[in-house]
Amino acid sequence: MKVPQRPNEVWTYDFVEDRTQRGGRLRLLCVLDEYTRECLQIRVEKSLGSREVIETLEWLFLTRGAPEYLRSDNGPEFIAAALKEWLEKNGCQTLYIEPGSPWQNAYIESFNGKLRDECLNREVFNNGQEARLVIERWRKEYNEERPHSALGYVAPAEFARRACNLLRSTASASHTRTQPVQEQIL
Repeated sequence: MKVPQRPNEVWTYDFVEDRTQRGGRLRLLCVLDEYTRECLQIRVEKSLGSREVIETLEWLFLTRGAPEYLRSDNGPEFIAAALKEWLEKNGCQTLYIEPGSPWQNAYIESFNGKLRDECLNREVFNNGQEARLVIERWRKEYNEERPHSALGYVAPAEFARRACNLLRSTASASHTRTQPVQEQIL
C-alpha cells in the first residue's frame, strides 16, 4: 500500500449520501490529501457522475497541482472509462483498493465518519444550496480550526502550510534531509 511522504502525493476520494428534509437526495464527493489530512473539496449535488467528478478534480488540479496518485474504490461510481483516461492524461496514477476493503482507504473512511457525525447527523437541510453552505463551513472549520491528533494536534491547513514551507526550504538547501518531513514539522 502506498503511504504518502509529502503533501500532494496521494489524494483520496469517496462518496457520501444524505437527504434533504423532504427526502431529496444529496450526493457528496469528498477529496482529501492523505498526507496533510486536508479536505480539498466536498462537492454536493443531487447526483454525481464521471463528468462532475472530472470537473471537480480538474479544478483542484488547476488550483493545487495534480497529485501523483488518486486512491479510490473501483465501484460503480467509477464506471466511466473517461475518468481513468482523464487521470492518465493529466499524469495521475490510480490506486484502487480491493473490493470490500474500506480499511485500505482509511483516511477517507475516517474523514467521512467525522463528516457524518459532526455535520450531516446534526443538520437538517432544506435544500441542496443550504447543504452546500453548511457543509462548506464545516469543511473550512475542519481544515483550519480542528486539531488532528495524527498531526501533532495541528489543524490540517496549518500542517499543510508547514509541510510545504519545509519542503521549499529543504529543496533550496544544499544538504539532504535526515528526518522524515512529518517529524521535522512537528
